Amino acid sequence: MRKYHQLTSGERYALSALRKQGLTQGAIARALGRSPSTISRELRRNTRADGGYRPSTADDIARWRRSRSRRRGRFGSSEWDLVEACLREEWSPEQIAGRFKRWGLLSISHETIYRYVWADRRRGGTLHEHLRQSSKQRRKRYGSRDSRGRLGGKRPISARPAGAENRSRVGHFEGDTVLGSADKHCVLTLVDRKTGYTLIGKLESRTVEALNGRAIGLLKGSRRRVRRVTVDNGTEFHGHEEIEAATEARFYFATPYHSWERGTSENTNGLIRQYLPKRTSMASNHPARL
Repeated sequence: MRKYHQLTSGERYALSALRKQGLTQGAIARALGRSPSTISRELRRNTRADGGYRPSTADDIARWRRSRSRRRGRFGSSEWDLVEACLREEWSPEQIAGRFKRWGLLSISHETIYRYVWADRRRGGTLHEHLRQSSKQRRKRYGSRDSRGRLGGKRPISARPAGAENRSRVGHFEGDTVLGSADKHCVLTLVDRKTGYTLIGKLESRTVEALNGRAIGLLKGSRRRVRRVTVDNGTEFHGHEEIEAATEARFYFATPYHSWERGTSENTNGLIRQYLPKRTSMASNHPARL
């Protein structure tokens, strides 16, 4: 695999000439031996405000960006001590980055914190044990067959309206169940994709009947209108038509084993896990507390 390096001045002049000839970005990429994404990124980042692309101007912009990046100092021990203290208090990297920015303490991304945590793990550290998903960094299961039962007539997530997809409207929720120990008690969570407003209800068992009864109660009692709900392919959601008949909500189903399509729900459940840990019975939790 060819190691990536930034475009040279000569490549920028060639790009400009090929662009003037009317070639597409893909054709320019092939002519320069570059990937289409490199050409697209170059035009997006180094084109002037009036839409024109001049190689000399692009060179100046790129040099300015590199010099600005080099001036950014690395985080020192005091900054990382603060990050580590929050991690040990069971804060997620997303929470830390967001709160630090809001409080004006430190400008750091959650990706940087994750990289620090996994580097610490390779050195034998224990910071990763405080993450909600500490046992794995990423998990992908492409091509896996859904073994949880088939249901015909499901609305796919691809049919979801734009307001749900781009989080521009309130009322588009994601739903999931959170399990405890080996007993049947669990909770149902419904979280709004735009605002994070969350509904939680206890289930005596993870069945269609129990879930439908609780979901209908939560949706009818919600202070905010629930327009649509995106869920996974668990069999407990196979009675969704009954919920739709009793409420205004319409259900959509994510692609099997694509949990990132319901990222809001996954992150919210991670927060809930701090108070309802795995392998802990939920039988003693009174519904009024949820």
